[in-house]
Amino acid sequence: MTTSTRYLEAPRRIRAFVRAHETSLVLLAVLIGTIGGVVVLAMSVAVAGLHALLFNINIHERLSAQSSIDPLRALLIPSLGGLLLGLVFLLLSRWRPGREVDPIEANALYGGRMSFRGSVIVALQTIWSSGVGASVGLEAGYTQLASGLAASLGRAFHMRRNDQRIMVGCGAAAAIAGAFGAPLAGAFYAFELVIGGYTPASLAPVGVAAVAGYFVTHGFTELRLGIVVGAVGDVLGRDLAIAALLGLLSALTGIAIMRGVTLCEAVLARTRLWPPLRPALGGLAVGGLALLTPHVMSSGHGALQFASIVSMPLGFIAGIFALKALASIISLGSGFRGGLFFATLFMGALGGRLFAAGVDMVWPGLNLDPNAYAVIGMSALSASVIGGPLTMSFIALESTGNLWLSTAVLAAVIISTMITRELFGYSFATWRLHLRGETIRSAADVGWIRDLTVNRMMRQDMTTVDAAMPIETFREKFPPGSKTQVVAVDGEGHYAGLVLIAEAHAPDIETGKGLAGILRHADVALHPLMNIQEAIAVFDAAEAESLAVIEADGDRRPLGTLSEAHAMRRYAEESEQRRREVSGEI
Repeated sequence: MTTSTRYLEAPRRIRAFVRAHETSLVLLAVLIGTIGGVVVLAMSVAVAGLHALLFNINIHERLSAQSSIDPLRALLIPSLGGLLLGLVFLLLSRWRPGREVDPIEANALYGGRMSFRGSVIVALQTIWSSGVGASVGLEAGYTQLASGLAASLGRAFHMRRNDQRIMVGCGAAAAIAGAFGAPLAGAFYAFELVIGGYTPASLAPVGVAAVAGYFVTHGFTELRLGIVVGAVGDVLGRDLAIAALLGLLSALTGIAIMRGVTLCEAVLARTRLWPPLRPALGGLAVGGLALLTPHVMSSGHGALQFASIVSMPLGFIAGIFALKALASIISLGSGFRGGLFFATLFMGALGGRLFAAGVDMVWPGLNLDPNAYAVIGMSALSASVIGGPLTMSFIALESTGNLWLSTAVLAAVIISTMITRELFGYSFATWRLHLRGETIRSAADVGWIRDLTVNRMMRQDMTTVDAAMPIETFREKFPPGSKTQVVAVDGEGHYAGLVLIAEAHAPDIETGKGLAGILRHADVALHPLMNIQEAIAVFDAAEAESLAVIEADGDRRPLGTLSEAHAMRRYAEESEQRRREVSGEI
């Protein structure tokens, strides 16, 4: 994680006021929502400008809505753009080693702390990736920059850990609300994916930020942000069961897409190409696909027009679906920056249209509404890849205004999410973290568990003895009741085991020998960097009430001791503290 060591700070009196009054969070949320809306506008205009400049189209037109693109531009711009992006990655790896933290990881592991500079870098990389035509969405950049700015604002006011996490959620809520013209979806995106849950304390600030972000972007109708759906027919009871089947298929498709991105990365890594050539090669491949249809380029905002989707020939729809999926997999797998949110909405709408046509062929009398199933497919596929079933349901509701359709959507996204978690276990964002060695599956705050280490909990006032000491000498030095246990070490000071005072004074212990015969847990010990969960697991496996803490570098020198009872008590205390923070009791 890359963070700046210096942040701007608000004056002390203002900081104290903000920390003392819950309503002050709402006022900050209005500011964050406004900032998030401006971020969406600025990034969208920047990408539109790049498309106009590089692909010679009108700035008010969408790249993915073009009927054709100059073949030379289609091939050269994504490939050269990818090469330049790869060179930037190479330079940044020397200037800023490590990687930037996204909002989900920040809230799960770092108490909502994000790098402002790193967020700007990610946003610029996302703008460039989409601007040169890579099949990636801007939503990852929107939320990264808006949440990064919100995190910096929270740190300026010295926010408590939970309030800091809420600020990050406010930034993401504003960005998604503005990008999709859906404040409810933006709020629940923050609750489900960035904060990791809904609480009364987070409702007001997140909701206000989402509404503010929506109104800031809603005034610029020429950008045509959001999803516009035409009239949808009646949704009947049968559609709930059919939508559930579409949810199942969407889950399998979403898993295939996520696996495909990973496979593409692995294949390119095995080629041992110079790293900057990987996005260049990916850009060339996307450009080649764009020669077949420009719909595969960029995020797909222009291509996602429901009226045109419904009227397209089925063979053409199937072709666009396959090419868009391939273009997204190649773009992300080769190293372009961006997300899959809007891409999966587009692919899901195409897939829903194909599904409705397929069911009608098998059962002609049903006459399924293609518009309705495009919306259901759009939501179900995104729920599989992105997560957030309620987020996707609210996008459908706010796009159509049809409550009954949203009921069918909810059935589909529940099935899609459940199957994805059962068969795959992750959303796309948390899957990428898993590949880097993290084990988190959501933004739920587990960072405090990592912070609660053995080093923080152990007692350092231990007593050590030579493991070769005769038992008689030991009994004289440590009479019953003097201590509970001591740490035995060998002649070089390395840990040899624990000696229980009561056991050393037991009448059936043979005298005339050293302590070796009564040493406990000689092969089991804790390390100072273990977190509380890892320590408790060692206690359970060893069936021990107390263990020594030794150096983790192989030297095995004792540092202290820790009892299971103390570890469990500290875990309970910290859990209660987090519960009270989340519920707003403190």
